[in-house]
Order: sequence, then C-alpha cells, then structure tokens
Amino acid sequence: MTDAERAFAAKAIRRKRLFRRISDVSIAVAALLAIVYGIERARDPSFSLAPRAVIILLILLNARQNLRQHKYAAILEKLVRCG
Repeated sequence: MTDAERAFAAKAIRRKRLFRRISDVSIAVAALLAIVYGIERARDPSFSLAPRAVIILLILLNARQNLRQHKYAAILEKLVRCG
C-alpha cells in the first residue's frame, strides 16, 4: 500500500465508531419523526404525510450509508492488521 492509501485506511478506521453512532442516531431520529408525524396526522386528518415520509426515507438511507461505512472500516482494520 502507498502512504496515501495507508493514511486513508487509518482515517476510516479511526472514524469507524463515529459511523456506527451516526447510523444509530439517524435511525432514532427517523423513528421519532415517524411517531411525531403519526400523532400529528391523528390530530389533523389533512396533515400531509407524503413529503414527510420522503424526509424519513432520506434519513434512513443516510443511516444505511453510515452503517456501510462502518462495515468497510471494520474490514479495512482487519486487513491493515494482517498486512
């Protein structure tokens, strides 16, 4: 590996826990928003859910991407240790 590649891998490994935390927080935020929007819809039947559902979906997709980055960092950590 080149020095730049080692630096990239080291940076990703250092951020591994951060990626997992961001993923967990994103899931919690999406669940909380779903509950809040559900309650608001129950109070006001004209409350539009579609645009808010898109926001929740985008938050969940972001959580998925952060979880993927966490997994890649974990694999990089194993590869760096072995090599």
